[in-house]
Amino acid sequence: MKNRKYLVTKGMSLDSEQLQNYMGKMAIDFEVTRTSDPNTFPIERLNNNLKFIQKTYNILNEHIKQGISIYPAGEWLLDNFYIIEETTQSIMNELTEKKYKNFQGIGNGIYKGYARVYVLASEIVAYTDNKIDEETLESCLLAYERKKTLSMEEIWSLPVFLKLSLIENIRGVCEKIMVSQIQKYKVEEIVERLIDKKDSTKQKFKKIRENTKMYTNSSYPFIEYMSYKLKKYGRTGNAYLNILEEQVNKMGLTVSEVIRKEHFDIAMQKVLIGNSITSIRKIGRINFLELFEKINGVEDILKQDPANVYELMDYKTKEYYRNTIKELSNKTKNSEIYIAKKALQLSQKAKQDKKRHVGYYLIDRGKNILNKELGIKSKKNTKKPIKYIASIYAVTAFFTVCIAIYMYLKTNIQLAIVTAVLAIIPISEIYIQLLNYILSKTVKPTILPKLALTDGIPEKYSTMVVIPTILNSRAKVEELFQKIEVYYLANKEKNLYFTLLGDCTSSKNQEEAYDREIIEEGIKQSKA
Repeated sequence: MKNRKYLVTKGMSLDSEQLQNYMGKMAIDFEVTRTSDPNTFPIERLNNNLKFIQKTYNILNEHIKQGISIYPAGEWLLDNFYIIEETTQSIMNELTEKKYKNFQGIGNGIYKGYARVYVLASEIVAYTDNKIDEETLESCLLAYERKKTLSMEEIWSLPVFLKLSLIENIRGVCEKIMVSQIQKYKVEEIVERLIDKKDSTKQKFKKIRENTKMYTNSSYPFIEYMSYKLKKYGRTGNAYLNILEEQVNKMGLTVSEVIRKEHFDIAMQKVLIGNSITSIRKIGRINFLELFEKINGVEDILKQDPANVYELMDYKTKEYYRNTIKELSNKTKNSEIYIAKKALQLSQKAKQDKKRHVGYYLIDRGKNILNKELGIKSKKNTKKPIKYIASIYAVTAFFTVCIAIYMYLKTNIQLAIVTAVLAIIPISEIYIQLLNYILSKTVKPTILPKLALTDGIPEKYSTMVVIPTILNSRAKVEELFQKIEVYYLANKEKNLYFTLLGDCTSSKNQEEAYDREIIEEGIKQSKA
């Protein structure tokens, strides 16, 4: 079994300015490595956390049935355990060890080996009292980015690590809940045995041997609850209350002081678990695409596109450009910012309008120019369509010949030739279907870049939809004009036009008798 290391951070709440300063200091102090240590992979710890949280949840349900009062933070857990369970499962599904290892790691200090994004998320959670919102995230990430750049993959994966850190903190609250409930059970058992003087066979609460010494101030919940129970007995409980006070005095405290400290801790734990569960919900509603575009350095560079086209593109196209940069970064070991700047520099130097768009160097014919700048050997253009067709001919010919030879050996040459001729079509069809299936599973389709013209088509991008057709009668012209009207009404948009491009039918004559009718009907319909 691997010797795993687990990240548990502790911090106090910082205001916005303090938190931004701290993020900037982190960026400067931490050295960054290309990969993370697999021994810091957090999923095993996450699984253990869920088991402990579930155990706490079960104890709370059991104590409700037994009439034991519930630690206030436990009410949050009882109402929202399903959210914790669902969140944990989604993290386990999304975060693989291979993916974690490929994140940039921390190369020095107490967090050495951990994924940088994991540490960043844990620190944000720790210093905000588990209270996460979009404004806080934006300010933290911008403060970090001013000193050191985060990769696109790190920013996109931040929600996973934020949830992971919140689950860790919920586990910390559950430890407090667990100690409190165990101590309350012990109090109930002592009171039932010593004050109520119940016979052992009639006792509702039996002695338990749960070890709570591992937890700090584990006696405080016992003292607080015992004081509460004894006061309810009035004079009967006074003698026991005096004994309790005496024992607490030996610790250098009074019962009142312990109660005060315990009540403060109870209130704090209730706030922490409430913030954690609320934050898990909020993270699911944060628009990370918008946040990503605000803080990502690559996005800022691509927005400087000399052709002024990038900002008009739809989300999928932008993502395609950014993923191309990420792939080049992985291949060349250069930063994403460096590659984006190179593409921008090439587009700024270009004189032709088409070549002034950054996409020309990322996904179009300018890829080879960018690759050369990055030191990547460009692949020779392979004639894929020719290879595709050639393979069909080759395979069909091979199997046809095989069948012909087999039939010739079994029968005669005439039957062999007939069988071979008849086999050509089914063999080619079977191979084409099989080849297409394999290619659909193995070849990555190319995304067609698109513009996201949310406010309509600008005049400079006026578009004409041309519908080519063959015209051979007056009735055909009328029918097509009715259809084009439907197309227009279904796509009514400013600066979008529909055109019918008619052509004549093939004929030996230069003109036919119905040509004039078709032209007249076309003019008539266009004016109608």
